[in-house]
Amino acid sequence: MQLTDRQEQILTYLRDEGRVTVEGLSSDLDVTCQTIRRDLGELCALGLAARVRGGARPLSPIANREYRERRLLHAPAKHQIGRHVASLIPNSCSIMLNIGTTTERVANSLSQHKDLRVVTNNANIINILIRSAAHELILVGGSVRPSDGAILGEDAIEFISRYKAEYAVVGASALDPDGAILDFDSREVSVARSILKNSRTRILACDSSKFEQIAPVRICDIEEIDIMVTDKCPPREFTQKADRGGTEIIVTESYGDSDAISSR
Repeated sequence: MQLTDRQEQILTYLRDEGRVTVEGLSSDLDVTCQTIRRDLGELCALGLAARVRGGARPLSPIANREYRERRLLHAPAKHQIGRHVASLIPNSCSIMLNIGTTTERVANSLSQHKDLRVVTNNANIINILIRSAAHELILVGGSVRPSDGAILGEDAIEFISRYKAEYAVVGASALDPDGAILDFDSREVSVARSILKNSRTRILACDSSKFEQIAPVRICDIEEIDIMVTDKCPPREFTQKADRGGTEIIVTESYGDSDAISSR
């Protein structure tokens, strides 16, 4: 299932306010109470909220959204990004991918590729590609985080260092206009850095909503990335820094099937 724009807005209210009412949402979003009740019912069925008398509350107050919620947010943009990133990857090459809902979209679009050697710390990506024509699927060793299938820790970093891939595809939780690429978990960041360090061409796959997020741990700067694929033009300051570093920014046409717009 894919969330509607209105349901995404309801989730934003839940995160910001901690609790919402049917009548309040009906007024704010200019729809009927019946429509809001249906939206809340669907969000609760997906495990993204819990019903209370007259409204709903969030299941968790943590800053980094639950993984299943993030899978549904901005799904059309992530789909387009995944398709365009996959179009940059040739058959018969090696590629590393990190944990993330957007890198999973990339994996979906890579499922028709042939003879890929895939190294990842994302157990979900292995499941996505298990029936593909990949030459080899390599799951990084280390501690598994049950909430999202991420494999983290020093063992994972050491494992990745044994390989050298032609391409790296990484996602991130937040982007700063000053060019910083950020995440919430220092363990995730360490693995992402290792993937970038051990790859020849480094691709960042992030939708534009990441400019609205704040995360504390720096993965790298945009100048250290070769290609960024996103759904909307980044802020001017960010683009200028990418230009100075020679990073190519590819902007997909939002939710359409047309070719991407590429700029340096």
